[in-house]
Amino acid sequence: MASQPTADQNTKPPLFEARVSLLFFAMFVPVGVHVPYFPLWLDLSGFDAAQIAVILAAPQFLRLVTTPYVTSLADRAPDRAYVMIAVIAATLALSAGYFLPPTYVTVLAVSVMLHVFWSPHSPLADSIALSGVRRFGSNYSRMRIWGSIAFLVGNLLGGLVLSRFGPGIIPTVMSLGLIGALVVACFLPRLGRPRRPSPLSAAGMQAAGPSLFNRHFLLLVSAAGIIHSTHSYLFSFGSIYWTSIGISDAAIGVLWASAVVAEVCMFLVFTRVLGHASTSTLLLMAGAAAILRWVLFPLVQPSGTGVSGFLATQALHAVSTALVLLGVQKIIAESVGEERTGAAQGIAFFANGLAFALVTLASGPIYAGLGVHGFFIMAGVAAFGIALVLLAGSAPQRPIGR
Repeated sequence: MASQPTADQNTKPPLFEARVSLLFFAMFVPVGVHVPYFPLWLDLSGFDAAQIAVILAAPQFLRLVTTPYVTSLADRAPDRAYVMIAVIAATLALSAGYFLPPTYVTVLAVSVMLHVFWSPHSPLADSIALSGVRRFGSNYSRMRIWGSIAFLVGNLLGGLVLSRFGPGIIPTVMSLGLIGALVVACFLPRLGRPRRPSPLSAAGMQAAGPSLFNRHFLLLVSAAGIIHSTHSYLFSFGSIYWTSIGISDAAIGVLWASAVVAEVCMFLVFTRVLGHASTSTLLLMAGAAAILRWVLFPLVQPSGTGVSGFLATQALHAVSTALVLLGVQKIIAESVGEERTGAAQGIAFFANGLAFALVTLASGPIYAGLGVHGFFIMAGVAAFGIALVLLAGSAPQRPIGR
C-alpha cells in the first residue's frame, strides 16, 4: 500500500526513491513506443506528410497552455499523487480513441485531448521527486535515469513488436504501457501539499516578476529551444524514412535506443567532463553537433553505410540533445534564485515547446517536398540557434530573483 499523508511532512515514506523510480520507468515505456513508432501507425492509416505533421504538432501548441494549469492544480491539491493518478487514468481512457476508425478528424481530436493529460506526466513526476530531494535528501538523477532507461526499453520493445505484428499494433502497446503506469501511480508516496510551487506551475509563473525577463536569460533559453526543436523532424519522419529505405522495424528500434544510450552516457560523465563549462559553451557545442548530425543524416544512405552510418549520427544525440537539457538546467541553477526556479522552468518549457511545435508543424510540408534532404533545413535552424547564443554573449548577465 502507498503511505498516507502524515502531519509531519519530514517523515520519509518507505521505499520513496524506489517507488518514484518505478513511476519514471512505467511512465516512459509508452513514451518510448509513441515517439518513434506512432508516426508509422499514422502512415499506415493513410495520412499524408502534412496531416501527420498537424496531428503531431497540434497537441504541442495546446500543451503550452494546459500543462501549467494542470501542474498548478496539483500544487493546490491535497496530494500531487492523486493528480498523477487522475491524469494517467484520463490518458489511458482517451488512448482508446485510437481504436476507432482512423479518420483524420478522429485521430486529430483524440491526439489533442489525449496530450492535455499526457503532457503533465513528466513535470508532475519531477515535482514529486524534487520534493523528496528537498525534504529527505533523495538523489534526483538516480530516480530520473530510470525514465531514460524505460524510454530505451520502449524503443527496443516497440521495434520487436512491430517486426512481428506490424505498425497496426502500436495503439495496443501504448494502452498496455499506460495501464502499467496507472498501476504504479496508485502506489506513489503521499507527501501532502507541496511547500513551493512546482516547476511549470501557473503559480510559479505568476511569482516570477519581471526580472526573469532579462535579455541574456531569454536569448539562451530561446536558443536552447530552437536547437532542440530541430530534432522534431527526426521524431516526426525518421521512422517513416528508415522504413522507406528498407530498414527493419527491429533495427529501427535499435537506432532509437542507441540515441538514448548516448544521452544517458553524457548524463553519467557530464559533471566530471563538462561540469565547469559555461551554459553558452554547452549550447554552442549542442548546436554544432546538431548541424553535423543533420548534414550527415541525408548522406548515410547514398554512402552505403546503412544502419552503421545511422548509428554514428544517432550517437551525436549525446551532444545535440543532452547538452541542451543540461545547459538549460545549468543557467537556471546558476542565475535564478530558488524562489523563482519554478517560474524559470516555466519560461524554458514555453520556449522549448513553442519552437518544437512550430518546427513539427513545418516538418510536414518540408518532408513532402524534400524528404530526407529536409534535414539540411534543420541544420540551418540549428545555426540560427547558435547565432542567438552568440548574441546572448553580448547581453549583460546578472543574477535573477536574488
